Amino acid sequence: MKRYVLLFFTITLLTFGSAGAFGTRIDHASAATAPFKDTRGHWAEQTIAEMVKRGVLAGYPDGNFKPQAPVQVDQFIKMLIFSYSDLHLNGSRSWSSGFLQSLSSENQAILKQDYRYFTFTPNTVGYWAKDFIEIASDLHFLNKSRYSDFQANMTRENVAEIIYYTLQETEFLEDGIFGQKMAQAYGDIMGASEREQKFIAESLVKGIMVGYPNGFFGVGDTVTRAEALVILNRLTDKTKRLAVKVSPEKLERIVPTAGGGNKIVVFPDKRMWDAYEALSAAGQLRGSNHDLYETTLRLFKDQSEKDSVTNHASGTSAATEEAAIWLDPQYNTYGVTIRLREGALARNSEVVDQFANQLFGYNAYAFRELFADICKRVESGSKVASQQTTIGNDNVNIQVDSAAKTVIFSIAAKKA
Repeated sequence: MKRYVLLFFTITLLTFGSAGAFGTRIDHASAATAPFKDTRGHWAEQTIAEMVKRGVLAGYPDGNFKPQAPVQVDQFIKMLIFSYSDLHLNGSRSWSSGFLQSLSSENQAILKQDYRYFTFTPNTVGYWAKDFIEIASDLHFLNKSRYSDFQANMTRENVAEIIYYTLQETEFLEDGIFGQKMAQAYGDIMGASEREQKFIAESLVKGIMVGYPNGFFGVGDTVTRAEALVILNRLTDKTKRLAVKVSPEKLERIVPTAGGGNKIVVFPDKRMWDAYEALSAAGQLRGSNHDLYETTLRLFKDQSEKDSVTNHASGTSAATEEAAIWLDPQYNTYGVTIRLREGALARNSEVVDQFANQLFGYNAYAFRELFADICKRVESGSKVASQQTTIGNDNVNIQVDSAAKTVIFSIAAKKA
């Protein structure tokens, strides 16, 4: 009798851990073809069916899904982890290959070493969500010390925070200025802390979250089961994200990122807006031996060096391009970095000259002379000290690493 009681108790725990407040697990194939009784015509009906098929969340035995029911913190974290995994025919799960490739070498090592026996199943002894929370914390998707109660309902700003840190580990963060503009358009945004506004802004600019038709973001509102699935679907599938419009008249631009993505950048003034155009044109002078991602033009010696830099493994001793011309919109600064390998100055002078012509106008000659003089002396092995000078209305800071034969020219307009 004791054995049967123990068996019943174990099965009960497993059922709660797998679904619990999520609902009892149902057949995934039927979920995809037959909508739940309470999701027919629901705005998230298609996403609910898709995510249930993937096993991210389940319905209830009575045929309902309860799309408007609140989601707790621990439930959302489990859903996040499941969203980055693949469900196999035998019911087992494994990390999706795209997710693994998006992680840093450090986080990949954490999964391979610390969680090599992770089975995507709730704990049967102790708190059911412990492993899900631990793995999300170790991957830096959340700061678990910020949560005093993991059974509390998940708010929209809580979700935005997890999105922010997850994106930071799996993709990249967008231009903060553009995101802040979007967030400030919502009437209740001041109800969030400055820190929370940063998280909300990122979720908006990524097209993962959106406010309500009444002009509010929903600060303090509880996230529902339907909302959670839609948000996680957009987080893990970029094709499902909402399109975000930019305004060139407001100096907003969509620029390419490594890996085939895009990023929105807000430029501080027309001068830098035009300088970006000059970057694109100048790079063409090197044929295919260049790339332009975000606001940095990288210049390579040849195709072999380009391949080496592009394909080097994260966390290894990185191969580097021989020169780069960059813009820093946040600090309204321009720069040229050159590593003076054999022939590097000659190969890249034309590109630097063209960029200088756009940036300095009538004073371009002075910069070109300075650039050539410093580089030639460093290349020859002469001792050259770091220094600062003024060209026209700009301060030019020159940092010299004689041992590495590397020179960095940072350019910024003089303060009034």
